[in-house]
Amino acid sequence: MSRHVLSVLVSNESGVLSRVAGLFSRRGFNIDSLSVGETEVPSISRMTIVAQGNEQVLDQIEKQLNKLHDVLHIKIMPNDDSVYRELLLIKVASSKETRASIIEIADVFRAKIVDVASESLMIEITGDQSKINAFINLLDIYGIKEFTRTGLSALERGNEVIKDYLL
Repeated sequence: MSRHVLSVLVSNESGVLSRVAGLFSRRGFNIDSLSVGETEVPSISRMTIVAQGNEQVLDQIEKQLNKLHDVLHIKIMPNDDSVYRELLLIKVASSKETRASIIEIADVFRAKIVDVASESLMIEITGDQSKINAFINLLDIYGIKEFTRTGLSALERGNEVIKDYLL
């Protein structure tokens, strides 16, 4: 099974997310990651969906999504010609002795300290999934108190724009 990233342009209306998620649920497909937000065209949102499966599963997902009237365009993101990013907020236990080491790791990863408490640091980092995972693994020895990750966001390189799909 391989990972597939779909960029789905949808109408920016209430209930669309529910219909898309329901479609996946009814068909027994799992969503590994989901990121949704308004685009540069206010009436359109972009859903970046990450799912696992073979080519047959991917084909079924694409066909089922195309049946939804709110779906305007589906693009299966090519791995070698797309930019993927994710955001991580992580709270790490820190003491006087460990604080400098944690800050040094954050600097190496170009992460940003966004909150300082007496016994912890909160750090923000963006990057591809392998960078995020490596950062988490390095901080694990200090004691991760909690973290949250956004879903994957992706754009294909090149000159395509949303307005091309509206014509």
